[in-house]
Amino acid sequence: MKKDYDSSWDFSVNEDGNLPVDEDAFDKIYVKWEKRSWESWLLKNLNFPFTVERMEDADYVYFTDIAEKAPFRLGHTMKVINIEVEDEFNGVILKVKEGRKNGCVPLCDVEVISKENENFWPVREYVVWFANR
Repeated sequence: MKKDYDSSWDFSVNEDGNLPVDEDAFDKIYVKWEKRSWESWLLKNLNFPFTVERMEDADYVYFTDIAEKAPFRLGHTMKVINIEVEDEFNGVILKVKEGRKNGCVPLCDVEVISKENENFWPVREYVVWFANR
């Protein structure tokens, strides 16, 4: 891991099944996140390539049989090659590979599955910030 992350802002349920006690931690770190240049920060804090799973998909296609066959859809696992671009509406867009196909997906739609992976917290920070902006 490039650095240790203070995950006190994370609203994941703790061992007791409750939210973390320090709910103000999120508000404090969110102020920093609002000022952050996400694309450059992510390029410094992510190790490429890495694997993600698509957890969100705004496309209507995930309600059809096409979603199972089409690459880069909800529930699919893919390798992140790099950051492609950052746009105002979708945020940071990743260049990804699934099988032999290359494509792009929004970073806000994916998750690094293992908390042990050094890319877990940088991706999680971005996804939480994006969802709350």
